[in-house]
Amino acid sequence: MSHYAIAVNPQKPADFIQIPWDQPTPSAFDLLVEVKAASVNPVDTKVHAGLQKNGLQQPRVLGWDASGVVIGVGSSTQGFSVGDEVWYAGDLTRPGSNATHQLVDARIVARKPNRLNWAEAAAMPLTALTAWEGLFEHLKIQEAPAGKTLLIIGGAGGVGSIAISLAALRSQVNVIATASNPVSASWCLDRGADLTVDYRDLKGELASNGIDKVDYIFCLNDTDGHWATIGDLIAPMGHICTIVENTHPLDQSALKLKSAALHWELMFTRSMFNTPDMAQQGEILKQVAQYVDAGELRGTLSDTLHGLTTDTLHAAHQKVLTGRMQGKLVIAY
Repeated sequence: MSHYAIAVNPQKPADFIQIPWDQPTPSAFDLLVEVKAASVNPVDTKVHAGLQKNGLQQPRVLGWDASGVVIGVGSSTQGFSVGDEVWYAGDLTRPGSNATHQLVDARIVARKPNRLNWAEAAAMPLTALTAWEGLFEHLKIQEAPAGKTLLIIGGAGGVGSIAISLAALRSQVNVIATASNPVSASWCLDRGADLTVDYRDLKGELASNGIDKVDYIFCLNDTDGHWATIGDLIAPMGHICTIVENTHPLDQSALKLKSAALHWELMFTRSMFNTPDMAQQGEILKQVAQYVDAGELRGTLSDTLHGLTTDTLHAAHQKVLTGRMQGKLVIAY
């Protein structure tokens, strides 16, 4: 079967099945991509969990981060040709990258960095876009003067890894990252963090380093669990951005007293709502690729599985669900 996809099984949503996947035809703004590698993100496992809970009527193809070769272009696409090597993070509302071929809107695609192989490239788009939008569009740390502090909660994960590097590259803030063990701490420091602290005693560890308030907080893990500490630590007029949905109502009293701002970041918002600035994601990926090719930004790939099969996809989901990974996991097709 040359064209196929690995999908969630509607009869047994905990499992994956292989299904035929006819080569789709690009619409006006689409690229048809032969997928070479795709990473597995927490969003994959969250969507899968939702499907297991709520059920589904037909197979659902997950996967968003990808790298591959353009083999077809829509009539309204600009800047791409058959044969281009590209990377992208896809669209939550469309069939995903756990397939041999995928349609993706050209406006959220860029050419992949030349110095990265397929797996290394597939590891970066979703996390790079999430980090860029959170840091530079919501928190606007690039405008901060020297001496301001950024706390990244979840520093060794996929988004945290690239967020540390981007913050160090494009701002003057002091970057503090949480890490729960020496391996994670070393990973964060190696990517540009100025300081690492254990999230299990966040206020205590910051206090031991002479820090009682931070100007910016980028929460990438357990918004509910960290919320009280976030309210204590954020400086007056500070900015908080989180990518993790809350389960319980978030008490806003500390933020109100401090006139602190709370921002939500979901990388899929632009494509989901077809926003007027949707093409900004393609531009961000283009800039990230330039940083990578210039040697100014490192990849975050830490583990690679091989072959697009039900077994490799299941194994990848299980690894991500542990919550103990440094960097990113990719399946190379």
